[in-house]
Amino acid sequence: MPAVRWQPFQLNPDIPATGMSRSEYIERKWGKSRGPDAYSRVAAVGTSVGIPFAFDKIAVQPNTLEAHRLLTYAERHGRQNEVAEVLFKAYFIDGANLTDVNTLADIGASGGLDRDALHAYLASDEDRTEVSNADISARSAGIGGVPFFIFNRRIGVSGAQDADVLLEAMEQASRTPAPASE
Repeated sequence: MPAVRWQPFQLNPDIPATGMSRSEYIERKWGKSRGPDAYSRVAAVGTSVGIPFAFDKIAVQPNTLEAHRLLTYAERHGRQNEVAEVLFKAYFIDGANLTDVNTLADIGASGGLDRDALHAYLASDEDRTEVSNADISARSAGIGGVPFFIFNRRIGVSGAQDADVLLEAMEQASRTPAPASE
């Protein structure tokens, strides 16, 4: 059966661990004139498919290392997809601060994880180096943005693509022989 795995990749690894003001981030990235409308296209597309993005609720632009640790922990406990869904809703719809350990523990609990055990994990350094190294490896492999899909470890597709493009990539990956080392 096909499996989805969420791999670590930070869009902004240089943001401080505590994050930064979202308005400051947007102004730095797009400037004062374009900043306010930077996400209007994404919001419109979201609305067209039933996703009520609320970018205006996001107060903190996070460094996402801890969120990636959450997903690593969730994968280990067989709940990665469920936690990813809650994580995206918490950030993009509710404006949650993804740098806050308590918030991340609540997100994990909503995705079916034991909150206390998760909180202890997030408060530790466990997997921090491994998650950071996975992010660096993705960059070294040429990945520069999200979304980025890798099908059957053979075919990569970058960016938001139409369903037919993704389907063709999946079909091509299923027809492509595995490398000799697998």
